[in-house]
Amino acid sequence: MQFTLALAQSGYPQDGDVLAQIEGFATRAEAAGAAMLCFPEALMSPHEPSAPELYALAETLDGPFMQGVGRIATRHHLWIVGTMSEVNPAGGPPFNTAFAVDDRGVLAGSYQKCHLYDAHGVRESERMSAGNELGTVVSTPFCTLGLAICYDLRFPESARAAALAGAELLLYPAAWYDGPHKLSHWKTLLKARAIENELFVAGICHAGDRFVGESLVYGPLGELVAQGPDPNGPTKGEGLVIARIDTSKISSARDAMPIFEHRRPELYR
Repeated sequence: MQFTLALAQSGYPQDGDVLAQIEGFATRAEAAGAAMLCFPEALMSPHEPSAPELYALAETLDGPFMQGVGRIATRHHLWIVGTMSEVNPAGGPPFNTAFAVDDRGVLAGSYQKCHLYDAHGVRESERMSAGNELGTVVSTPFCTLGLAICYDLRFPESARAAALAGAELLLYPAAWYDGPHKLSHWKTLLKARAIENELFVAGICHAGDRFVGESLVYGPLGELVAQGPDPNGPTKGEGLVIARIDTSKISSARDAMPIFEHRRPELYR
């Protein structure tokens, strides 16, 4: 199966109208013939809001924000993947949740970030709750998706679980902090997850100044399929990245290198 994937490398809009920003990228993605449009982490709110701000911004998965995303998906005949601040029904800090909405505006799947980034002076655990399940795969007409968020990329177990569940494309909405070696880590880990699982991997990075700001898609042999604007390069800032995905390359890679047949799960304990 072949289809076009669009990555919206975007920041938080100056006027705060996130749905208008989503609409603008959706218009461009539809014109490019995309079947799916993906946004980065921290889509719904300014990055690093305080705990009280996140409480105030949080909504349910059937709230106004998601209803708006659904209408945009329907208008532009797109599947839309993004993130949101989801109300915690237990009353604790909200969840950082990835969602997939189909081209009829229906929520097809969601995932609550389970690995929280408490490193380099950032403590996500002080303002959000961790999910307690790995992401479930999401069936679409063109591929099977695995959803994860940012820091999850450093935990290969979650990617392997998605691959074993049938994922053909892993999506990592992210706000990947910049810093020493961080861009190298981002590229290397995305490529590694693709090679070791012989599938497609896309990292959609936030375009804010504090982040590496380079969205990437790798194929099942680790080949670079698409690369987004580098904030330190001539195309600094936001942009739409277009990737052509051909899922038949997955079976070709696995036929040539049958790692899933050679696994020894009885030893991996």
